[in-house]
Amino acid sequence: MGAGILIMIAQQNDAGRRDFIAYWSAGQHLRHGQDPYDRASILRTEIAAGFNQDRPLIMRNPPVALFLAAPLGYVSATLGNILWMVGLLICLVVSIRMIWALNGKPESRTHLLGYCFAPVMACLMAGQLGLLLLLGVVLFLTYVKTRPFVAGAALLLCVVKPHLFLLFLLVVLVWALLTRSWRLLCGMGVALAASCAFTTIVDVHAWQQYQTMVRTAGILNEFAPSPSDLLRWLVDRDAHWLQFLPACVGCLWALGYFRKHREHWDWMDHGLLLLIVSVLCSPYSLLTDEAVLLPAMLTAVYRAENTGRSLIPFGVIAGIALFEVMGNVGISTVFYLWTVPAWLGWYLYATRGGVRQRSSDAQEATAKIV
Repeated sequence: MGAGILIMIAQQNDAGRRDFIAYWSAGQHLRHGQDPYDRASILRTEIAAGFNQDRPLIMRNPPVALFLAAPLGYVSATLGNILWMVGLLICLVVSIRMIWALNGKPESRTHLLGYCFAPVMACLMAGQLGLLLLLGVVLFLTYVKTRPFVAGAALLLCVVKPHLFLLFLLVVLVWALLTRSWRLLCGMGVALAASCAFTTIVDVHAWQQYQTMVRTAGILNEFAPSPSDLLRWLVDRDAHWLQFLPACVGCLWALGYFRKHREHWDWMDHGLLLLIVSVLCSPYSLLTDEAVLLPAMLTAVYRAENTGRSLIPFGVIAGIALFEVMGNVGISTVFYLWTVPAWLGWYLYATRGGVRQRSSDAQEATAKIV
């Protein structure tokens, strides 16, 4: 599959028709000391690379993400597109392998379903960086107990799109403080400081330029198929604060959920549910962002197998979503409003009673040891 995608890219030279062009043009501007968020200049650069629209694709990530775009400033659009796709495929393969290991390395090949997960395919088709966010989540889940410094540093990839992880990062900070996981906090701080230092070196005015872009690009006036955005458009499309209301309510829920399960908190149990709700409550999200939910989806599949629950619901949900993606249904349309609630429903169905049972088993084992 990977070889086929790379051959297709090399033959069609379609860098200008993919979201990748936004990261490449930002890298080109950084290399030449220009504003990576300037709309007019970005549009000229993208048109020269084969872009055929009158509205530029601008990298909307905060300046802490510029370290991802900067290397693309030293290669052509075609070569950069191929290297970018190779990097995304590596992130996907590594992530799926690590998810399989997190679930005890079962003998079944169920983890191969991850390669057909609709948000993953959407990321590959668009050249979006959702698979980098996925890698950050998986690295955190893998090393949070054994190598907390590495786990904390991996969260830098999540900060590339912080609005997706508001609930998740909030609980990470609270959990780290209460458990005195200073190494994890240190890893987060060092990685974030290094990213900010790099941004200052390559573009000292990056934060000001980013703020200008946010004010003038009209991002909040665009529709995104997320419950938060739908709420604003149904009630009052000019009341932008409504778009952030679900995130605020979600943060309160997350703190209460953590308090309830604090004594037996498990990131592979409670953390995965928290991750899904975090994406559900995010102020802005697209289908490509849902690639970060792959650990929760595959874990739910494994647990459904172990408990004898049917996999038909997941097959139906995943099949419809994949049909929409392969049918070129626009990811910014209302046809994807249902996906995150559906993923949440599947996870709750597949893991129902699983956390309680594992906690009970752990308590019984501890009692026997005592």
